[in-house]
Amino acid sequence: MATAKIVLRKKKNADGTFPLALRITKDRKSSYVYLGYRVREKDWDATAQRVRKSHPNAQRLNTFLMQTLADAGNVMLDFDVQRKQSSAKTLKKKIKPTGESMFFARAALYLERMKEAGNYNCWSPETSRVRLFKEFVLGTEAIEDELPKRKGSRKHPPCAGVLPGTDVPFQHIDVALLTQFKIYLKAQRKISDRTIANYLITIQTIFSHAIKEGVLDEKCFPFGKDKIRIKLPKSQKVGLTKDDVERLETITLIDPLHAAARDLWLTSFYFAGMRAGDVLQMKWSDIREGRLYYTMGKNNKPVSLKVPDKAKEILERYKADQTGAEDDVFPFLKDLPDTLDTFTRKQRISATIKKCDRLLREHIAPAAKITGKLSLHIARHTFATLAGDKIPIQMLQKLYRHSDIKTTLGYQANFINQDADEALDRVVGGS
Repeated sequence: MATAKIVLRKKKNADGTFPLALRITKDRKSSYVYLGYRVREKDWDATAQRVRKSHPNAQRLNTFLMQTLADAGNVMLDFDVQRKQSSAKTLKKKIKPTGESMFFARAALYLERMKEAGNYNCWSPETSRVRLFKEFVLGTEAIEDELPKRKGSRKHPPCAGVLPGTDVPFQHIDVALLTQFKIYLKAQRKISDRTIANYLITIQTIFSHAIKEGVLDEKCFPFGKDKIRIKLPKSQKVGLTKDDVERLETITLIDPLHAAARDLWLTSFYFAGMRAGDVLQMKWSDIREGRLYYTMGKNNKPVSLKVPDKAKEILERYKADQTGAEDDVFPFLKDLPDTLDTFTRKQRISATIKKCDRLLREHIAPAAKITGKLSLHIARHTFATLAGDKIPIQMLQKLYRHSDIKTTLGYQANFINQDADEALDRVVGGS
């Protein structure tokens, strides 16, 4: 019969710690599975196979060690029940965590698949979230990989018990660690509750993919009832006022690039909050018989909208630069080769949106005396703000191209205040 035991290996590291290992013994022969943790000899209770309370992270590390022993016991029991021939080495191969069952190896696979699918707009924020979580768990000094470095990265030591530069098994990422991560994001990084939820959703998604593909047991899932629960706080979406829009329409901008960024914003607004990436890629061939026909980049849904008179005025200003039907209406992506792969193209579009947002923020907002936030995405919020209660919710659903009207109701709830305002006036008085 095989046995398993947690032991402290007698190979001292430079920092005075010793590595922890799972020793598997069968027929008087032993194999060792190194667990990726190291502790000082004074912090180890060899008899109890536990870390002493003097260790800074004793409770969580002991939970991991006991789970490791339990998992090893289950593997050995399966071999005995099925009467399979086994040796210490055979059991080691079955028990030892593979790259697939290590969290950050799996996260890298998740991001790579997203990149191969050309989904830059999701890959970019997800990559940033994975990297910050990796810095939190392993320490910033250990991060030397292919993930783009985050701006403003701060030095952060590894979590207690983690070997710098190593990956960690999924089992290490438990409720206690994720709770610490939430506190770290809130207290030290000053990150909003909505953004913290996004970090947790990313981690949850990586877990879900591993479970779906059979490399992780569902019992390791640290999310759900009595575990980590993700709550999405309602965000306050604010658009520009009608006066702000009128000032944007009438200001004189000498710099052609500034004028083009302003026109890009207005075009998005005139077409019911058309997404910035779609406006940037608008071609003259998309405009036929007074209508705009295009496919939304986010969900590939076809759209047909009447070209409003104000939009026609903007289009006329750019008509002189047209050389062919497939030309872009606006000048920002004219040098973008058609042969670019989807991922690189979306990357360039994202960079262009950031450039236009900077122009709007630094030059156009001051010129139009707009004190609120001005960005291309705000055009969508502005349309929703000014639509308010004026447009039936079913028509707004059609304009926004939402599959479910609940999405429209949730989105528009930020902007519909008339009924509540009137009710308030009836109680406390008002004009």
